[in-house]
Amino acid sequence: MFNKLISQIIASALGIFLAVHFVSGVSLSIVPGQSEIFGISITETWQMFIVVGLILGLLNLFVKPILGLITLPLKILTLGFFSLVINMAMIWIVDIVFLELVINGLTSLFWTTMVVWGINLFMKTYK
Repeated sequence: MFNKLISQIIASALGIFLAVHFVSGVSLSIVPGQSEIFGISITETWQMFIVVGLILGLLNLFVKPILGLITLPLKILTLGFFSLVINMAMIWIVDIVFLELVINGLTSLFWTTMVVWGINLFMKTYK
């Protein structure tokens, strides 16, 4: 379980990093004086990538399977397409929680989800 958590965190942080650099409408910046997690001040963007990756990795490891089980009938009816909606919801939650991460619009959210999903798939395949 620990290896899966580390893999999720790395894939999420790398996916958000790539999305910020290659998907238009996605940005991550430090808010001076407000970028703080559990009392620890975040001063560099790489630190924020790690924190965002940590939270997204934890959501994907613990919340996503529960949502997948609850929405199983919808996933069966849509032939698995609803999994994309769940993945987009996980990233949208992280976008809401962190003021530093800005994803403008549904298209940017979709492509960010695709990038994070692709990195997760790559890491699962080649570990």
